[in-house]
Amino acid sequence: MIFNRFTLLLSVLFWLIQTISFGQAKVDITPNDFQGSDTERIQQAVRAARGTTNLVKIPRSNANGTTVWKIDEAILLPSDLTLILDNCTIQLSDSCRDNMFRSDNAGLGVENPEWNKNIHIIGQGNVVLKGADNPRATGDGARKLTLDPLEERKKGNWRVSYGSDAAHPDRKQTGDWRNIMILIVKVNGFTLKNVRIENSHAWAVSFERTINADLSDIELYNPEHLTINGKEIHVFNKDGIDLRQGCKNFRIHNIRGFTADDFIALSNLDTNPDPNKKGGTLNSTMLTVSRWMGPEDDIEQIYITNINCESICRAVAIRASDSASVHHVYIDGLMSREVKGQGGRHNAVLIGGKGYGQLSHSGKINHIFVTNVISDGHSSIRLEAPVADCHFMNILYHGHQENVIEYAMERSVMRNLSEINLNKVNSQ
Repeated sequence: MIFNRFTLLLSVLFWLIQTISFGQAKVDITPNDFQGSDTERIQQAVRAARGTTNLVKIPRSNANGTTVWKIDEAILLPSDLTLILDNCTIQLSDSCRDNMFRSDNAGLGVENPEWNKNIHIIGQGNVVLKGADNPRATGDGARKLTLDPLEERKKGNWRVSYGSDAAHPDRKQTGDWRNIMILIVKVNGFTLKNVRIENSHAWAVSFERTINADLSDIELYNPEHLTINGKEIHVFNKDGIDLRQGCKNFRIHNIRGFTADDFIALSNLDTNPDPNKKGGTLNSTMLTVSRWMGPEDDIEQIYITNINCESICRAVAIRASDSASVHHVYIDGLMSREVKGQGGRHNAVLIGGKGYGQLSHSGKINHIFVTNVISDGHSSIRLEAPVADCHFMNILYHGHQENVIEYAMERSVMRNLSEINLNKVNSQ
């Protein structure tokens, strides 16, 4: 009797283990569970997970027999979704003129997006997000598309970038926000972790009016040229990570790689403050209105740590114009190298910035803390605005200038600056 009861108990336990294991295996919703194009299957998986598991896993192996997932239009991410990228490669197709991922609250015709929350993109293993082999459009909203950007520049047309749509005059002939690989708008709670981003069509990742975000363990490879049909083609506006109006409480940690433009840019630019401007159009590199409307649009409480980068322009650029504000930015641990032969534009940290509308009002850029920096280039830190309460410590510079900090205007217009342990090493 005891033996029979023991046997029965073992059988029940074995059945429970099998049931639990089977149940766990079925918890993972993947696009391989669905039919259609890669984009359709991923979007169907997202819809199926919404309100149930709230988790989608994109595996390395595609059910179509390949190991690459091709994206034809943006994957729209709803609130409360975790997207696990499991050793996979995802690439924009040559027919795509859209983001790879975008929060689903924003898009063409959405003038005032509602808030989304808790969206997480987590890489496991080796994850690569790639631009198209032959992109339809590249560059920001002011760039005219052309098949030969260098030839256009020889003619004096500098605001250009490559796009195969240039051969089709019935299509839009300038860039816009669709050229950003990952675009997150008005999200409270966002994570991007452990991915490599290659050859985005403009900026790799951009945020508008987003709060409480965590970006970590990201590698960027965003050069200024592509090889298309055996020919080297130039593309422009190849930033890494961009924060626009209203971004608050960001942790940006352990980011490495190469960009042909700013590696990290915090840009609060009140350019063309026309009250009639609208969001949700294709007339800008932003989806929401590119205006500073008050303190809710300040960029603040940004923590940038452990950055190892090479860039043509700035490692970290902090820009504000007019009455817009950027404040309480903490940079700790930055190794910054310039790309040689690019005209000496590189700074480890730029604070200010000219050519983006009216000069930043006095003290609107404030409480910027920079420590533990090793850099070369044109200057280590360059100030181009009447900043206030900015502090620089433990800077090692081995570049072109004699001074570690370059003041592009009279220091007398700046308030409460401190410099501690600044070191210039003669470059060889």
